[in-house]
Amino acid sequence: MKTRSNEVDMVHGPLAGKIIVFALPLAASSVLQQLFNAADLAVVGRFANAEAMAAVGSNASVISLLISLFVGMSVGANVVVANLLGAGRREELSGAVHTVITLALAAGAFLLVLGILLAQPILRLMGAPENVMNLAVLYLRIYFLGMPAMMVYNYGSAVLRSRGDSRRPFLSLTASGVLNICLNLFFVVVLHLHVIGVGLATSLSNCLAAGLILHFLRTEEGEFHLDWKKLGIRKKYLLGVMRIGLPAGLQGMVFALSNVVIQSGINSFGADCIAGQTAAQNFDFVSYCVINAFSQATVTFVSQNYGAGDAGRCKKVLREAFLIGMGIDITVIAVIYLLRYTLIRLFTTDPAVIEFAMVRFDYAFRVHFLIGSYEITAGAMRGLNHSMVPALISVIGTCVFRLLYVFTFFQAHRTIEALILVYPVSWVITGISMVTAYFIVSRRCFARLPTARAA
Repeated sequence: MKTRSNEVDMVHGPLAGKIIVFALPLAASSVLQQLFNAADLAVVGRFANAEAMAAVGSNASVISLLISLFVGMSVGANVVVANLLGAGRREELSGAVHTVITLALAAGAFLLVLGILLAQPILRLMGAPENVMNLAVLYLRIYFLGMPAMMVYNYGSAVLRSRGDSRRPFLSLTASGVLNICLNLFFVVVLHLHVIGVGLATSLSNCLAAGLILHFLRTEEGEFHLDWKKLGIRKKYLLGVMRIGLPAGLQGMVFALSNVVIQSGINSFGADCIAGQTAAQNFDFVSYCVINAFSQATVTFVSQNYGAGDAGRCKKVLREAFLIGMGIDITVIAVIYLLRYTLIRLFTTDPAVIEFAMVRFDYAFRVHFLIGSYEITAGAMRGLNHSMVPALISVIGTCVFRLLYVFTFFQAHRTIEALILVYPVSWVITGISMVTAYFIVSRRCFARLPTARAA
């Protein structure tokens, strides 16, 4: 079946190759997005001091908390557009696309104001050390100047991915990632701006990524063409985005809240611990990017095939995405773990910081692939238009459990090792629950499809 330029036919033919071609650029895009923060951390770690490094690092969970709701809602944008494509309702695509971009601009403006106003109160609630407080607040406020651009990139990329185009979002982030690193070095090494410099570099790089995504949509032909005059909210598409995206966003927000509590525990061990844990966490994100890419592939492919009424193909999507994604992630983890001492020295040469970083490698990173058990199956359920069930399971398994753990077990065993152990335990609990829920939900969803295509 012939498809339009930059569009992948997800409802016909072999799946494995298409899933890989879709997921790998998306994984690379996510890694590049994480490199924004990693480059900030590496530059201040090598060319400034531990306090500046801790100031940047202490913001990671705060940033995640404030933007998770709206980034999560971009999943809803992906599902809405992919469902329309799979069902052949192309005449409705333009309204959906313009609703999504309008929502992105509104979300970005809201976050810009929220981040600037709440930067200091949230960091104080987290117990950020006083010696890094002023620098941390400054970095966070500068970072949030780029929020409108970040939202446009994420929502615009969701629109492109819904049709199988993960290549152009990757190209956008490649260009902005290179710019970010160059600006980091210029602002910090040449101009000695330190925390101000890395914040500005990230915000400006986000603007480039967003500008490229808007250019791609503006030059599209047909239903995906972006026309400024057509921007506006269409109620039925907004409700569709919110129905799928809001539970995913709330899940991310509550998940981030649990990480804020964990970050408070990390903060209690001092600046060296904050710096070491933050540096090591960048490699957690690399592993997560791989799994998340295959989760997003699962969402998109299942959405289109469910819209087309093909249950058998939906099942095959999950099976192949799970096996391929987990296999690649385990390989990535093994390589990074073997090179961990060399890699961590890209961020710092301080022995105390490195020692704290190794705790995270040993107690969490080695088994990070376990998140695939719930992320990819959750993606399948969202593709079936069921977002609340995976959200609730994730909230209970990775959020409520972690809070209980921190306020009970960790209080009785106040070591960094005991704190980091919360991650793998919660991954196992959530994974078992999510796989069980998928089989229950999918059986009900597929029973409602025409029997001719539900084999």
